[in-house]
Amino acid sequence: MEELVQRVRRALGVDAETAQSAIRAVVSFLNREGPQAEMAKLVAAIDGAEDYVGPTPDQDAVTLGGLGGLMGGGIMEILGELQSLGLDIGQIQTLGEEIFGFAREKVGTETTDKLVRGTPGLSQFL
Repeated sequence: MEELVQRVRRALGVDAETAQSAIRAVVSFLNREGPQAEMAKLVAAIDGAEDYVGPTPDQDAVTLGGLGGLMGGGIMEILGELQSLGLDIGQIQTLGEEIFGFAREKVGTETTDKLVRGTPGLSQFL
């Protein structure tokens, strides 16, 4: 993951902590909202990726008392989280380009495209 962190730092002009937090937010979102088979392939292909994955969908629902879907989750939640890190819309789009470009290098275009298409609301931002 260090290679991706450095790529994101350079592309967004942010410090390492912000880059790590942004990557963690996106990877956790994909783990919650995206197709599990493609996420498993991605995590397996990237050294250290498991440290960036948040709770699985079942764990997330338990953590939020089952109210996760009622609290404006999904794509709007991740956008808000990234903006709270100080990223603007242009930087968020660049972040997506970097993460998914990196994913294509690691697991190929087919798996990455399935991950994007299978994650509700994501394709409109990439």
